[in-house]
Amino acid sequence: MNIKEMSEEVHRNAVDHGWWEGIRPIPELLCLVHSEVSEALEAYRKGDTKNFAEELADIVIRVMDMAKGFDIDLEREIIRKHEINKSREYRHGGKKC
Repeated sequence: MNIKEMSEEVHRNAVDHGWWEGIRPIPELLCLVHSEVSEALEAYRKGDTKNFAEELADIVIRVMDMAKGFDIDLEREIIRKHEINKSREYRHGGKKC
């Protein structure tokens, strides 16, 4: 299964479970992604590698659902952005992290 197919399946599951009965505000969806990131951080801080991995999966699932819900071809966008990132200079922008 590729990213596009997985995104379709993830979104279908969310729709089937009632999460897309109306228009989903983008700020709400981004906050849900953020909540999964926070949960991953807490799992990391506790040294819970199993839960950390699960929370990373939750982040990706939330992003896939949102992308498909707004008809974004996430696989195409990941490939496009990866190509841009490959051409950037070493630690571009002089950022520390």
